[in-house]
Amino acid sequence: MSEKISPQGRCLCGQVQVRLHDVNPEIGACHCSMCRTWAGGPFIAIDAGANVEVSGSDSVSVFNSSDWAERAFCRHCGTHLYYRLKESNDHHVLAGLFDKDQPLNFETQIFIDEKPAWYSFAENTKNLTGEQVMAMFAGSS
Repeated sequence: MSEKISPQGRCLCGQVQVRLHDVNPEIGACHCSMCRTWAGGPFIAIDAGANVEVSGSDSVSVFNSSDWAERAFCRHCGTHLYYRLKESNDHHVLAGLFDKDQPLNFETQIFIDEKPAWYSFAENTKNLTGEQVMAMFAGSS
C-alpha cells in the first residue's frame, strides 16, 4: 500500500479550500449516469472518508442528489467539490481540485456497465458494475 497523503486543493475562484488528512493516494472514476451528468464526464475522485477539512464553507452549496448522498459545489464559481454519503459521512473529493503533482494512482472504475463507448482509460483498474457496487453497499450496512 502507498504512503498516505494530505493534499490541499481549492475551487477555481479560491473561495473554498479543501484539505484531506491521511488518505490513500488512490483515485477512482464513477461512470453512472448521475455522476456523468453532474461532472460532464466521469466523476474522478479521492475517497477521503471523513478526513476532509473545508475552509470557506459559507461558499459551499449542497444538492441532495438522493436519499443517501449529496453533492457539493462552490456557489461562486460552480466548481464541483465532493460527493458525500450522508449516513457514513464518507466524502469522495474531486481529484481535479489538487495539484497535478500529487502522487495519485488510478485504481478503480465503478458503474463500468454505464460507461459510454466514446471514452476509455488506458490504465489497468479494478472495474465494478453497478450491480456489484450496490451489492457492496448492501453488504456493508
